[in-house]
Amino acid sequence: MSRTEVLTFTPEWLALRESADAEARATAPLSLLYGHGRVVADLGCGTGSMGRWLSPLLPEPQHWILFDRDPELPALAARTLPRVTVETRKCEIEALRAKDLAGVTLVVCSALLDLLTEGEAAHLARVVTQAGCPALFSLTVVGRVELEPDDPWDTAFAAAFDAHQRRGGRLGPGAASFLAKTFHSLGRRVHSFPSPWRLGPNHPDLTKAWLRGWVGAATAQDPDLPGPDYLERRMAAHTVGELTATVHHVDLVVLPDVVPQAP
Repeated sequence: MSRTEVLTFTPEWLALRESADAEARATAPLSLLYGHGRVVADLGCGTGSMGRWLSPLLPEPQHWILFDRDPELPALAARTLPRVTVETRKCEIEALRAKDLAGVTLVVCSALLDLLTEGEAAHLARVVTQAGCPALFSLTVVGRVELEPDDPWDTAFAAAFDAHQRRGGRLGPGAASFLAKTFHSLGRRVHSFPSPWRLGPNHPDLTKAWLRGWVGAATAQDPDLPGPDYLERRMAAHTVGELTATVHHVDLVVLPDVVPQAP
């Protein structure tokens, strides 16, 4: 298991990225989802950052069902969600069934789709469609990173990182487009909204951790890349406050038919 994979799921990494996630999430979908927050299923809930961001923005009362493959994470999340009732369930995406979403009025997930294989993503789309409710899939990477100031090696590291994300048949940066096409084929409407991370002096610890993970994953994919030298240059620029990184993501809203609008 690579350092990047470890960082993806640890509570420490999830806590480090939470404020940047909150800043990045698109708010335009909220008007499309108004009135659908009575029973929310949070898939791959982690430590609950999606719930902490979204629940105060939806009308009450709300009941959240927290799904995760790691049974310890939903329990941690459940203690931190404000003003809602909560239940937790251990579940793998590939084992999810429409009956698990019975009574659910909104499905959400965050930073999950790019980790799925094509088969897992297609299964998720079918289950959500069968559930018949809207869905919000937040913070899916799209394979675009913009670094300032630029470096001659940026493009090579970005390409290697994207290839690393596709290892083992994972969708990586192709996840959002794949899910959108799949939901369209199932008769659902899909809207996309940009949700970029903006890293730099405003998020110094996260930027440092992201740089190490990004360069580490790229060099794991392509050992011929000059990882140590590149990372040293980038860290030096970050240390003096000169480095910024825009890591592009997209939020997808999947709608069935008629969705009530906010008053």
